[in-house]
Amino acid sequence: MPFLLSLLVGLFAFVSPGAFASDAASDLIDLTHSSAGFLAIAIFVVAYVLVILEEQLHLAKSKPVLLAAGLIWVIIAISYGSMDKAHLVEHGIRHNFLEYAELFFFLLVAMTYINAMLERGVFDELRNRLVAKGYSYKALFWLTGILAFFISPIADNLTTALVMCAVIMAVGQGRPDFIALGCINIVVGANAGGAFSPFGDITTLMVWQKGILEFTEFFALFIPSVVNYIIPAFIMSFAVTKGNPAPLEESSDSVIKHGGLVIVGLFLLTIVTAVSFHSFLHLPPVFGMMTGLAYLKFYAFYLKKSNHNEETVAHSTPGDSEQPKFDIFKKVAQAEWDTLFFFYGVILAVGGLGFMGYLGMVSQLMYGELGNTGANILVGILSAIVDNIPVMFAVLTMNPDMDTTQWLLVTLTAGVGGSLLSIGSAAGVALMGQARGYYTFFAHLKWSWAIGLGYAASIAVHLLIN
Repeated sequence: MPFLLSLLVGLFAFVSPGAFASDAASDLIDLTHSSAGFLAIAIFVVAYVLVILEEQLHLAKSKPVLLAAGLIWVIIAISYGSMDKAHLVEHGIRHNFLEYAELFFFLLVAMTYINAMLERGVFDELRNRLVAKGYSYKALFWLTGILAFFISPIADNLTTALVMCAVIMAVGQGRPDFIALGCINIVVGANAGGAFSPFGDITTLMVWQKGILEFTEFFALFIPSVVNYIIPAFIMSFAVTKGNPAPLEESSDSVIKHGGLVIVGLFLLTIVTAVSFHSFLHLPPVFGMMTGLAYLKFYAFYLKKSNHNEETVAHSTPGDSEQPKFDIFKKVAQAEWDTLFFFYGVILAVGGLGFMGYLGMVSQLMYGELGNTGANILVGILSAIVDNIPVMFAVLTMNPDMDTTQWLLVTLTAGVGGSLLSIGSAAGVALMGQARGYYTFFAHLKWSWAIGLGYAASIAVHLLIN
């Protein structure tokens, strides 16, 4: 616990109090050595410990950080109000809330599209085709990992990992060793693939929305990301069991419902719209995503009115009008609200601690004495222990003086560093639940050395070629 406390204090030291208004920076109150500051740190540490213990306590991770964010800004407001500087608090919290609002609506659109594709059976079709092909264990190991690598830049690493894990679970019945290795491979592949695309991970999305890197600049991380995946996958492949799984019955009927492929096309068009808004009109990408949501809403209206409605609501009484199964607002309601509220709590809480002025000694150590490269490598290791979202938000808020190569480096390390431990990424945490008893913390830890080799090699390759 003392290590965790020092680690979190070190994390807070990234955050710059002057990010929201440099002109007012001189008016900010340094609360780093006050009882208010210490109380705020204690609140965040307790909240984050509860987040880490989510699986054991069955307490949704959003609840403690939501409360922590509110309490931290109450402490700030009381401290500033006693010195007649309440207006600075208002500006500070509005800045952090705007940061969150852009992320929220961007993710809400992406999640809505993913839910629509899930309901139309797009991912079920992919899973069924893979399961029915009769591949060997080793072929499935490589195939699911490679697909995770290439699908996650578009569909996000969490959804991709869940779909590929369903394949592993279906064909790996009776082979717990294969399920464990397959899940580790999927987590590494999904995280590595998400690192070279603004849509592949929350951290890359945050960097892109902040305007630090252009959309096409992320693709410079493609080769380092490939290296990050290939090295541990190659090493682990020698431990994959030989032979073929028992053949499963193949169905010639597609499970994709009417409009499923059209929705995939609309999602790609939405991505193009977001990129175009940002690149050509200099508008935040979130406005392009919201425009893309309109595409889906109009197509949902077509599905509702067309003669291709799949089924009607079950148990409708005589006289009730038939209601289409596809409902766009249900897709919005099915977004991962716990995750979205978790991001709110993290961004507002870390932003509040930054507003208090936690720069000091650890900040100087990270980017002063260690230098940009050393600090950015350490960011990836921190993201495996804590979480890459608050780490990256803290780095972005501090906005250290770095060139494009270093910003790409921290984007890479924050994205793939979470693969070092099963708890270091959303994909890993989700698969521990989906493959409970097979893919565990210690099963992943057994191969952390191989993943670490890939992590180090990807950094070396990036610094060499970029």
